[in-house]
Amino acid sequence: MKLKVALLQIYGYGMDQIQNLIKGDKYCRKAKDAGADIVVFPEMWNIAYSMPFEGALDNPLDPLKEKERIFWKNQAIDYNSFFFKHFQNLAKDLEMAILITYLEKYEPAPRNTATLIDGKGKILFSYSKVHTCDFSLESLLTPGDEFKVSELETSKGSVKIGCMICYDREFPESARVLMLKGAEIILIPNACEMDDHRLSQLKTRAFENMVGVAMVNYPGENFGHSAAFSPICYKNGYRNNLLIEAGEEEGIYMAIFDMDEIRKYRKYETWGDAYRKPKAYGDLIRSEVDEVFKRKDSRR
Repeated sequence: MKLKVALLQIYGYGMDQIQNLIKGDKYCRKAKDAGADIVVFPEMWNIAYSMPFEGALDNPLDPLKEKERIFWKNQAIDYNSFFFKHFQNLAKDLEMAILITYLEKYEPAPRNTATLIDGKGKILFSYSKVHTCDFSLESLLTPGDEFKVSELETSKGSVKIGCMICYDREFPESARVLMLKGAEIILIPNACEMDDHRLSQLKTRAFENMVGVAMVNYPGENFGHSAAFSPICYKNGYRNNLLIEAGEEEGIYMAIFDMDEIRKYRKYETWGDAYRKPKAYGDLIRSEVDEVFKRKDSRR
């Protein structure tokens, strides 16, 4: 079973949702023609992770920019929106799974969400970013509170898919929980600069949890570098588990996971959940924060 995951490293049109829809549709069709089983969009595709005003990342609560913040929040959509329905119908028409990303309507504030739709147009899960960037514009969002895994049926067989979004990548707990919930492949919509350190995080998450990892980013200078890693790091000696890494250019980048090989590897190797000692991990869920890590804008 060779699972093909298409990473859509493409530019958006800011908050022009119609143009983002048209371009997204075009690239989904191209991915299908290339044999993709799953298409993954970069983070918050319906508005191309655009900012409501200059400096929004550094000063999201600028008192002079309330009008812009309201406009941005009003770009949020739900399952009933034309944008969402289009990709739900497209997944069914193409008989291909789509992980669509968007600013989601939610109370008391929107969420940063990704929804996995199967090749029959069925919603398998919606995951909202748990580790929102509370030091920036995402302080205006409602964080998610649960990681999701679902079994996806493809024409080649079933595979267990999990999801995390961008900053979730920087917390080992995110991938660990997904692994414990049964994920075989973790999909990661992204929207940030990508350097060797962040790519190394992906490599490590795949290795330590024995899961496949596929991340898609927006193109552009210092961005791009969409990448996928196999969990297989040891076979007749250590080997590079990188499957594919894009440059900074726009395009479709196909990650191919050999699920038979991955499943065989997971049955005998020593990482993942094989030798964990959960009784020793109580400190992982304590809510107290040491002084050096205290931040005024942090939300637990």
